[in-house]
Amino acid sequence: MKRISKKHAIYAMSAANPPAAHVAMGERFVIETEDCYSARLKTKKDVFTKKMWPTVNPVTGPIFAEGARAGDILKVEILGIRTRDWAVMCVEHGAGALGDFIRGIETVILPIRAGKLIVSDRLSLPVNTMIGVIGTAPKGKGVLTGTPGEHGANMDTREITAGATVYLPVNVEGALLALGDLHAVMGDGEVCICGAETAGEVTLRISIEKRPLPTPCVENNTEMIFIGSARRLDDCEKIVLAKAHRYLTDCLDMKPNDAARLMSLVGQLRVSQVVDPLKTMKFLLPKKYLAKV
Repeated sequence: MKRISKKHAIYAMSAANPPAAHVAMGERFVIETEDCYSARLKTKKDVFTKKMWPTVNPVTGPIFAEGARAGDILKVEILGIRTRDWAVMCVEHGAGALGDFIRGIETVILPIRAGKLIVSDRLSLPVNTMIGVIGTAPKGKGVLTGTPGEHGANMDTREITAGATVYLPVNVEGALLALGDLHAVMGDGEVCICGAETAGEVTLRISIEKRPLPTPCVENNTEMIFIGSARRLDDCEKIVLAKAHRYLTDCLDMKPNDAARLMSLVGQLRVSQVVDPLKTMKFLLPKKYLAKV
């Protein structure tokens, strides 16, 4: 199986990035990833500094998807995720949505054992490793990997995990897929500016999706999840609701008013993250109801 080393780190999603590898449609492959701190924080004595900003949120890639053309939709199946045996969190006064409540700067190392994140002697949490950054090259000028957008990237959406499928736009030939920023555990909002940051490897399979899905979006066994990013949550809300409504009317052939009613009855509007340069929201539609429309 083809393996793309985390040595192929990039810090912007851009059509100018030379491919780290070429992958055929339907081919299984593995991408190795580094943590969001580029492995600079390994002990509680290590702290984040402004000098580290240029190397924050490295992603591995890009991957040239053979046969992908501009205007296509890239289907990315997440077949599995493995992580190292520890995670790191660094909080700092003034950083993140909780920055005013944090005193000083503090790094903690959290062991991962037997599927649990060890937070303290008394508290452990089930690991649910997710991909913080996954996207394709945008049109035109490149975008730093820390910023989410219509090309995907730093969406920090915890449903992007093993067993899920991510649908991304193809803006340039080959799509130029890249990913990184794994979290062993993260809650909606990522309110202290980080999750349980870790490194690892992701097994994937790619193909071209034929449905006219609004991107970026995620599908798992139970839900369709539509994602949007903007400076204000009010604008994120409008983006994700429009995508969900378009999915219901264009893909499932629902009438506009029927689609709106269903969204209000069974949909879930939630926040993915509020700490990146653009905020991100998601709208979840349970598939068990969609099968009956």
